[in-house]
Amino acid sequence: MKTRFFLSCAVLWLGVVALAQTTKDGPTMGWSSWNTYGTNISDKLIKVQADNMVNKGLLNAGYRYINIDDGYFGKRDTLTGQLLSHPTRFPNGLKDVVDYIHSKGLRAGIYSDVGYNTCGSQGSGDPWGIGSGMYDHQDQDMKWWFGELGFDFIKVDFCGGMQLIDKDKTLTDRILYGLSLDAFEKIARETGRDSLRFNICRWSYPGTWAYGRAGSWRTTGDIYCAWESVRNIIKTNLPLSAFCRKGHYNDMDMLEVGRGMSTEEDRTHFSMWCLMNSPLLIGCDLASINKNALKLLTNAELIAINQDTLYKQAYVVDEQDGVYLLVRDVISAYDTMRVAAVYNSTDSQVEYTMEFDKLELGGKVKIRSITYGVDLTQDYEGSYKQKIPAHATRVFRLDAQERIERTNYEAETAFLSQFHESGLNSASFSSADGCSGKYKVGWLGGRPENDMQWQNVWSREGGKYKMTIYYCTGQQRKFSVDVNGRFVKTFTVNNGSWDTSSAVDCEIELEPGENVVRLYNETGWAPDMDRMTLELIEAPTAVKTVVGEETAKASTKTAYDIQGRPIANPDALPRGTIYIENQKKKVKPSVPGEPVI
Repeated sequence: MKTRFFLSCAVLWLGVVALAQTTKDGPTMGWSSWNTYGTNISDKLIKVQADNMVNKGLLNAGYRYINIDDGYFGKRDTLTGQLLSHPTRFPNGLKDVVDYIHSKGLRAGIYSDVGYNTCGSQGSGDPWGIGSGMYDHQDQDMKWWFGELGFDFIKVDFCGGMQLIDKDKTLTDRILYGLSLDAFEKIARETGRDSLRFNICRWSYPGTWAYGRAGSWRTTGDIYCAWESVRNIIKTNLPLSAFCRKGHYNDMDMLEVGRGMSTEEDRTHFSMWCLMNSPLLIGCDLASINKNALKLLTNAELIAINQDTLYKQAYVVDEQDGVYLLVRDVISAYDTMRVAAVYNSTDSQVEYTMEFDKLELGGKVKIRSITYGVDLTQDYEGSYKQKIPAHATRVFRLDAQERIERTNYEAETAFLSQFHESGLNSASFSSADGCSGKYKVGWLGGRPENDMQWQNVWSREGGKYKMTIYYCTGQQRKFSVDVNGRFVKTFTVNNGSWDTSSAVDCEIELEPGENVVRLYNETGWAPDMDRMTLELIEAPTAVKTVVGEETAKASTKTAYDIQGRPIANPDALPRGTIYIENQKKKVKPSVPGEPVI
C-alpha cells in the first residue's frame, strides 16, 4: 500500500510539472530589459528577445512576458501631455512592438514611475525620462498603455515618487501608488481585461494595503550581478512567507542568472527565487544565453514549485550558523509530500543533517533531488545527511509515510497586520542572534491593529494544547493572546534582555484544521517576540479504528495511528507523532526522556 502511495505521489508530481506553465495566478514569468541594457534599448532589440524566448524553449517552459523597462520614453506632447515613444529607439512607436510580441504568443510589459521623473533620468542620466513619469497623468497614461497599445503588465518605480515626497511631506508612497492603482483598476474595468498585472517597485515591502491591488511588490533595493547581492535579497525575504498569497507575491527582483556568477551561485539564485514564489524575470541577453543558464532557467521541477497552485512561499524551520532549512507544501496542503531546501549562505562547505521531524514528516521518506533530477535509491528514516558547497542550495521533494503536526512557529513566519505601514511605527522583523531562528518581531502593539498573527496554525483534529510563547524585553511590557478571535490571556513580562528570550505559557483550544493565533497590545508596546510552540495535551478520543484484515490480524494490539491502523511499537514512532492507545489520543514526546502525553 505504501509503495502505491509513493508511486501515486510521483505520478501526480510529474503531472504538475507538465502543467506548471499554464498556472493563471502564479508569479509572473518572463524577460525584462533593465539588467543587461538599462535605458539602451530599441524596438529591434526587444523583438530579438521575443524571438529567442520562443525559439529557445522558454515559452514552453512557462515564460510569457517580454517587459520593456525604462528607456522607451520620448517625453510628452507639450499641448496635450500625451506620452510619446522615443524617436530613434522606437521610431515606429510601441504598438508595432506590442503586436509583434503578441504574434509570438507572448505578453508585453511596460514601465513607469509614480512621480514626474523615471529612475533612468537619475541613475543613468537619460534626459528622456524627465517629465515622463505618470504623476498628474495617471488616467491618460494607463489608457494609452492598456487601452490603446495593448500592454499586459506594468512595473511602477519610485525614484520620481521620492522626489515628490521630499518636496511635499503630505504625500506618502501609499498615496502615490494608490493614485496609480486607481487608474490601473479603472482601465482594467473599462477594457474588461482582468488578467492585467501591476508591480510595485518600491524597493521594500510596501505595506499590507497592497493586497488585493498589486500582483507583486519589490522587497529590496535593486539586484546586481554578485553573490553578495543575491545573499542579501534572500536574507530580507526569509521572514516574509506570511505575506505571499494567491496572485500577490514578494518580488525579489529580476534574475541575474547567466550574467557572471558561479554555477552554484546561479543555482541558489534561481532555486531560492522559485521556492520563495518570486516573479521570474530573466535579465540576461536571450540571444547569447549560455547552455548552463538556459538549462537551469528551464528546470521544469523548480518552475513547478514556483507556479504551484497552493501559492505558498517556503519558510525557514532550522538555522545553523548560516545554513538554512526551508520547507513548503506543494499540490496538497498538510499532506505527506513536501519540498525542502538546504541553503548554505556561508563561504565554506558544510555538512548538514536534514531532520525530518523539523519538516513535519514521519516514517520512511523517499527523497528526490530536484537539483539534479534524480531519485535517491533508498528510503530514509529520521534524517538525511549531506555536504553542501559554499553558496549552494540543494532542493528535494520528500514523500513520507506520515505528516506530523507542526509544533514550532517562529515569529518570522507570522503575518504582521501593519508591516511597513507608511508614517507609523509598526511591527517589523529584525535580526536577533539570541533568538531561535535569528529573527524576532519588534515594535508590536501601541494600537489594536498593529498585531502579529500566525494564520495557519494547523491541528488535525483540534483539542487542548499547551502554548508556550518566547519573548524578550528589557522593561516591563504586556501582551494579550487571542485564538480564533477569542480572548485567552494577558501576560505582563520582563526578562531584562532585548536579545535572549524567556517563556510564558497557557492552555488554548484549537479547532480541527487551520487556526489563527494573535498577539497584540491595544494601548502600549508589547515585548519583542521570538516564537511560539504547541504541545497537545488533550484531544477528542472518539477515533474509529479501521476494520479489516489488517486490523483483525492485530487484534491483540491497543495502539493505532489516527487513521485507525494498528501500530506494533509506539516507542518507534517519530517525535511529535499523534497516535491512539487504549482509546486515548497521545503524542510522542518531542524531547527524548519526556513522558508520553
